[in-house]
Amino acid sequence: MKKLVLPLFLSLGVFSMAVAQNEQVKQNPQSSEIWEPVPPVVTPGTTGPNATGISAPSDAIVLFDGKNTDQWVAIKGYSPANWENTNEGPLKWPVQDGVLYSTKGFSARSKQEFGDFQLHLEFKTPEKVEGTGQGRGNSGVFLQGRYELQVLDNYNNPTYVNGMVGSIYKQAIPLANPSRKPGDWQTYDVIYMAPRFNKAGLMTEPAYVTVLLNGVLVQNHVAIKGTTEYIGYPKVQPHGKGPILLQDHGNPVGFRNIWVREL
Repeated sequence: MKKLVLPLFLSLGVFSMAVAQNEQVKQNPQSSEIWEPVPPVVTPGTTGPNATGISAPSDAIVLFDGKNTDQWVAIKGYSPANWENTNEGPLKWPVQDGVLYSTKGFSARSKQEFGDFQLHLEFKTPEKVEGTGQGRGNSGVFLQGRYELQVLDNYNNPTYVNGMVGSIYKQAIPLANPSRKPGDWQTYDVIYMAPRFNKAGLMTEPAYVTVLLNGVLVQNHVAIKGTTEYIGYPKVQPHGKGPILLQDHGNPVGFRNIWVREL
């Protein structure tokens, strides 16, 4: 039987592969270390006295710190549909003991507008229970002025599930209902990525939102289909940055500790 002799170039190739594998085996811990770019230093918030929640981190834009409504203007009614053309002047929602209370007839619009962001706010529905379903502790947080994250008292208060607290109103059902009792403070933490549009105004990527309610995941990187509509289906409208809107829906909902980090 004749011996199979490998050509020289093939032998060299096999040898090179063996050397490469041997070098890979010899890698040390430093081989996979990355040192740049260095993330910026951010001082986290701290727990305030008298259970006032977590303070804003050092790089946050504070929209309400318990003192005044300087970062807000008023818009008429509870529908944000015409917020771009509506400005009723300074927001006159009352501030009592560091809490901002919604007032019937006007909703609140942040002066500053945002694209991608992290949002934190704390809210409480009235301790005295009045009404049922959508008539109990109703408000809303509109992301970029268009997409509503529902605020509602859903503690032992059934309603349609795509309209309960933690829902993207009429679009996305929450994964859980971690509601606290009426009158107790509740917390929203939101990670929001704005939609992208091309030059023709066509949406190339939808908005995505992740929401924690009282520390519990209720929306997990959910695609937002379009504008919040009470009747009918979402509409896709090209836009740039937009404000945070706090809705008045006839119930005196309290808000505090509202801040945004631009992403």
